Amino acid sequence: MTAFMELGLNDWLARQCSTMGLNKPTEIQRNCIPPILKGEDLIACAKTGSGKTAAFALPVLQKLSEDPYGIFALVLTPTRELAFQIAEQFSVLGKPLGVRVIVITGGLDMLQQGVDLTVKPHIVISTPGRLADHIESCTNFNLKRIKFLVLDEADRLLEDNFGSQLEVIFKVLPQKRQTVLVSATMTETLNHLQEITMNKPFFWQQEASVATVEELTQTYVLMAADMKDAYLVHIVQSFTEEHPHSSIIIFTSTCKYTQILGMIFGDVGFEVAVLHSMIPQRQRLSALNKFKSNEVKILLATDVASRGLDIPTVDLVINHNVPNRPKDYVHRVGRTARAGRGGVSLTLVTQFDVKLVHAIEAYINAKLTEYKTNEKAVIDILSEVAVTRREAEIKLDEQDFGEKKAIIKRKHLQESKDQEILQKSRKLGCKKMNSRQKSLKKTWKKKQKD
Repeated sequence: MTAFMELGLNDWLARQCSTMGLNKPTEIQRNCIPPILKGEDLIACAKTGSGKTAAFALPVLQKLSEDPYGIFALVLTPTRELAFQIAEQFSVLGKPLGVRVIVITGGLDMLQQGVDLTVKPHIVISTPGRLADHIESCTNFNLKRIKFLVLDEADRLLEDNFGSQLEVIFKVLPQKRQTVLVSATMTETLNHLQEITMNKPFFWQQEASVATVEELTQTYVLMAADMKDAYLVHIVQSFTEEHPHSSIIIFTSTCKYTQILGMIFGDVGFEVAVLHSMIPQRQRLSALNKFKSNEVKILLATDVASRGLDIPTVDLVINHNVPNRPKDYVHRVGRTARAGRGGVSLTLVTQFDVKLVHAIEAYINAKLTEYKTNEKAVIDILSEVAVTRREAEIKLDEQDFGEKKAIIKRKHLQESKDQEILQKSRKLGCKKMNSRQKSLKKTWKKKQKD
């Protein structure tokens, strides 16, 4: 408790940290909380699992307690799941203050979100796309008085396809504000931003010769491509027998393959949670909550789960595919070995992936070691797993899984066109909408449920 107070935090926040099991500040918290409290802009880069969320949440809550009003702070994040996790930390840390936190993401009722925004919560945590939709739809709220703008996982927000959405958001923000950017991977964009920003930010980067934490054991298994699924099943069977209380995250490359693997594991006797972008948001949250609560110990996911999620029981992360970008590897394996705990990452490598693995090793400045497996046990289940996979693929084809994806794309395209109409209305001063525009607003609720 005293250690957090030495950083300049009030005793009530230090006590709240203690109740959460945060007994001493991490390196990023020690270095970044004081400059934020002083009112400085900040760019910070630290390894996954280093306590980045608390590093910005604690000083924001302290500043809020000194002058409470809504909307006080806006936190932008690239994924829905991360938005909900950040909201949870703000709510717990700010409980003595009675902090009001709302999450604005796609997949949920947009009209209800509009109502939530108008009651002036203290903290708004959002993905860029949905917040931009609200801004362009004449929702009765404004962000002109915010004191803090936080970009979590800033590298992805600034480098992926969020540019037009961020432009919409930044236009309605006050120029006089504190800006905080945090990330687990330093990129050229963040370096350039540090150089050109008008308000010279406080910059802190964790010094490390290796891009991943020391407590992480990084391994690989080399195999023929057509044996990958059998190896995966064998590894999970062996690991769960040896570590019955541990949880596993398996990362895959596509929504369809995630679904196929989920069906395979179900058929061979494992209960799993499946998480990808083609699942409705409420089901995504339900799957994640089951995994967090240890009701289900295996999570199959695309990269929607690779950023920021902090689940203490995860002791093994498996890369079913080798990521094309080394920084994606860093974020994936960062789901284990967090906050000083140990963990293992395992990457399934085929003859086509060797160059990708070498690129990852060069990026993290470490060598992956071989993970021991029983090849005979793999061969014994090879035929069974292959048949199960073919049956899963047939079932998905019968369910028109690929067609559903095309429908979702068409739906998003139509929503974009609808938003253009609503935006034009806003530019005209939000005058009385014509019948087409009225019908669009009435169908928002129905669209979000579909």
